[in-house]
Amino acid sequence: MFKRVLIANRGEIALRVIRACRELGIETVAVFSEADKDAAYLDLADLKICIGSSRSADSYLKIDRIISACEIFSVDAVHPGYGFLSENAHFAEVCKSCNYEFIGPTAEAMSLLGDKNSAREIAVKAGVECVPGSDGLIKSESEAIRFADKVGFPVLIKASAGGGGRGMRVAKDREQLSTAIKQASQEAQNAFGNDAIYLEKFIELPRHVEVQIIADNFGNVVHLWERDCSIQRRHQKLIEESPAPNLKQKTREQMCSAAVKLVKTAGYTNAGTVEFLVDKDEKFYFIEMNARIQVEHPVTELITGIDLIKNQILIAAGKRLSFKQSDVKQFGHALECRINAEDPDHNFRPCPGKIDRLIIPGGFGVRFDSHVYAGYTVSPTYDSMVGKLIVHQPTRSEAISSMRRCLRELVISGIKTSVPLQQRILDSKEFQAGNIDTIFIERKFMKK
Repeated sequence: MFKRVLIANRGEIALRVIRACRELGIETVAVFSEADKDAAYLDLADLKICIGSSRSADSYLKIDRIISACEIFSVDAVHPGYGFLSENAHFAEVCKSCNYEFIGPTAEAMSLLGDKNSAREIAVKAGVECVPGSDGLIKSESEAIRFADKVGFPVLIKASAGGGGRGMRVAKDREQLSTAIKQASQEAQNAFGNDAIYLEKFIELPRHVEVQIIADNFGNVVHLWERDCSIQRRHQKLIEESPAPNLKQKTREQMCSAAVKLVKTAGYTNAGTVEFLVDKDEKFYFIEMNARIQVEHPVTELITGIDLIKNQILIAAGKRLSFKQSDVKQFGHALECRINAEDPDHNFRPCPGKIDRLIIPGGFGVRFDSHVYAGYTVSPTYDSMVGKLIVHQPTRSEAISSMRRCLRELVISGIKTSVPLQQRILDSKEFQAGNIDTIFIERKFMKK
């Protein structure tokens, strides 16, 4: 087992890893930027070190400084969390070459699955159906037009690298296609340093359902069932739940089996998420794989009773999975609301600032994963998420009732948050009936 792990991240996920390591008897090193120097969670780590200024490019994305911190404190392994360098194959390779275990997939598997184009090729090889897409990357506008004419508008332009909805545009006709390609390419170049794009047939009113998998280094691959992440804004998830509502058990099992096949074909290890779009006829299509732990992993932990972060660490340390597929059951229903510092009534405008007062809800089956506290200042430099409110109850209707109660109890004053919108969503009859899709928020709650 590792003696000391460095956490190459910040905020909520850094705290989550610190807690898991503490329970496993592992010392932790927390890196931080100047903007995070007063963060309370840093005091829970055994050691801490500043690696740069507030800008991510000068701190959390600085591979050389993170490796220097590893050398200073003689760590055994690095946990990248999510975001930042978590899906950077070069970082994983550097860690390995410096004899620090990377707590995640291999650099080779990450490269294959981190690029959406090569991930599609692996899915096809595994016999997993993909959304009809272009044969490789789009090199010219005329090539894009030929594809769109073949499959029919609307089409979706997607960046080959990255995620989070960046480098993604929908085109409903030829005129929109030209503009959307330029916009997607430029956004992808700015966000990921890679302007490569490809096209897919746009599936109208789909659901976004993802399968959590975990695999050890001995060929054992297990799925931990699925999560429905359809409630999104700007392709960013806002509410997640498991099990997916109104999904036939046969579809659920087929989707999970497809995810396992894809992961085995790729030779993938550690935790990851295989993402699908599901149409109105419950036909599902592979869209991409996230080669890291997900923000919404607590939803899966609560319905399976399996600690994903601890298992990530154990697998990286060379341990076998302690459970097999038949051991993984779904117990009850879990819901998660990502609480973001943003104003949903003004186009989700970021709302950084000082939190004057914080009251966290509690009660049976309630969990709040967050690094913030009263007096904490939400920085404009980083992601706007300030916490994750998660509930676990015997049924979906009970989970919704519990979440509605918890959202009313949650007090975060001094900044605006996504809570009022999440309250309206959970109050809606359509959501309560499970009639959701990826543009549910736009259809029901955005001003025309």
